Amino acid sequence: MAKAYWITFYRAVRKPDALAAYARLAGPALQAGGGRMLARGMPAAVHEQGLLQRTVLIEFDSLEQAKAAYQSPAYREALAVLGDAAERDIRFVEGAA
Repeated sequence: MAKAYWITFYRAVRKPDALAAYARLAGPALQAGGGRMLARGMPAAVHEQGLLQRTVLIEFDSLEQAKAAYQSPAYREALAVLGDAAERDIRFVEGAA
């Protein structure tokens, strides 16, 4: 079974305090769902499109595990705290087998 990666790109952050409150809840919720934080923060370098966006990379053992973590009650609670504080794009990508 291929690992899966949850990748979040933050296009805009409107309320940093709400984002911080979300992160305090989301981190433990995703870890409880099997997620392992691999990277987070601003890119060290950008190329081609040059989009300087905060990026988060989380590894899961499977795509099903990543989807289940996203749908979990604990993560839904974190999303409620985030509200409209950030504009972002979340992608799930399966790893190469």
